Amino acid sequence: IIRATHTGKDTNLAHIISLVEAAQMRKAPAQKLADMVAGYFSYGVIAASILTFIFWYFFGTHVWQDITHNATMKMVDTFSHHQSPLGISSPKIVSQYSGLILSLKLAIAVMVVACPCALGLATPTAILVGTAMGAEMGLLIKGGDVLEKVHHLSAVVFDKTGTLTTGKPTVTDCLPITSAETLGPTALLKLAAAVEVGTSHPLATAIQTAAKEKELTLPCATEFKTIPGLGISAIVDGSLVLLGKWEWLQERGITIPKVAEEQAVLLAKSGKTVVGVAMDDSFIGIIAVRDILRKDAQHTVAKLQNMGLRVVLLSGDRQEAANVIGKKIGLDVEDIIAGVPAIEKAITIKKLQQSYTVAMIGDGINDAPALSQADIGITLKSGTDIAMETAEIILMSDRLTDVVSSIQLSRATFNKIRQNIFWAFAYNILSIPLAAGILLPITGFSLSPTGAAGLMAFSSVSVVTNSLFLRRFNKT
Repeated sequence: IIRATHTGKDTNLAHIISLVEAAQMRKAPAQKLADMVAGYFSYGVIAASILTFIFWYFFGTHVWQDITHNATMKMVDTFSHHQSPLGISSPKIVSQYSGLILSLKLAIAVMVVACPCALGLATPTAILVGTAMGAEMGLLIKGGDVLEKVHHLSAVVFDKTGTLTTGKPTVTDCLPITSAETLGPTALLKLAAAVEVGTSHPLATAIQTAAKEKELTLPCATEFKTIPGLGISAIVDGSLVLLGKWEWLQERGITIPKVAEEQAVLLAKSGKTVVGVAMDDSFIGIIAVRDILRKDAQHTVAKLQNMGLRVVLLSGDRQEAANVIGKKIGLDVEDIIAGVPAIEKAITIKKLQQSYTVAMIGDGINDAPALSQADIGITLKSGTDIAMETAEIILMSDRLTDVVSSIQLSRATFNKIRQNIFWAFAYNILSIPLAAGILLPITGFSLSPTGAAGLMAFSSVSVVTNSLFLRRFNKT
């Protein structure tokens, strides 16, 4: 039996296609500059053509009369077997108006050879190939402007839970901290699981999974309230139960016992995330959760550092727990920023932007403001819908190493854009003087309008071909 969950435009494939199409329509700042230059360039070409005609007709043909005559006689041979409509021999007409014909020929050659086609093709062809290559590799890059910003990246910030870690944590400790003898580890877990029914955060999923594995019957919970990045509360059997960070519980008037603080530090130093549990006005226990580091996290961080990028870990977890993860992936202490609430992550990114061009990699609702604030937002396919909408690069394969691939591809694509623009300008710098007859007094060579058209077409083909070489990109 096959069940269709989405059809037509609602399928993942249709969504990917629409993202790629939208990306290919977005212009990079370099393309906007090229388009603006091409607009003014057209006026410059017309002016150069007129000046070429004026120079040769009024000065050049009089200074270099022999050269002018020889160049004109080459054209005579072309018309030697043709008669004009008036029955006058074409060679005689050509000879009589040699100065005018040569001047027109050179002016037309300048106008034809300087057509800004190569300049107009320089950026969009590279973006088309780059975004298409990205889609084939499972990298959805949302536009040419993204490619250009990635090229200037100097720092990469990672969220911890669900990004550097698998996002599938498990409960390791359930420690009641209360004088009430009736509250044991099982009762504490039941209360916590009942409250966590109201959210889909990875930590909540871990607590609910632990309760299911123990086949616990959960009490009824109502009036759920979630504070993103801080905690959650609900009414369970008439009592207000709160789960969350120490700071949030203290803001709610909960006093944290010294023994609980000591225990939390020990758990955090072993790399575990600590969740405090309170009922009414009393702190009643601790639940510790451990998430596994992704297998490719250390390799990804090392690659990024080798590319000259600063890598930062940004987490809302305790400093001790974040330090454990940070050291495993090879980060220095100053590159581990912990204890940052979700609402302040964007502020932290903004501070980093004072010195760096920043990319933020995250996957949760809590990360959306930071993804939006960063110069480049990157998220995994497993991320929330809001994270995928906010991010400018989506890693469809859910591999962390694709962060490196996306940056490498973006840099390669932007390098192609720069090569194309350089070639387009260099071509015009060299071809316009040639078409204007700069070699005519020295060698007797002049570029005909047909030769100018061929040279112009060659420049466009060369730009497109150079962009197609991007398909040889290999991620490392």
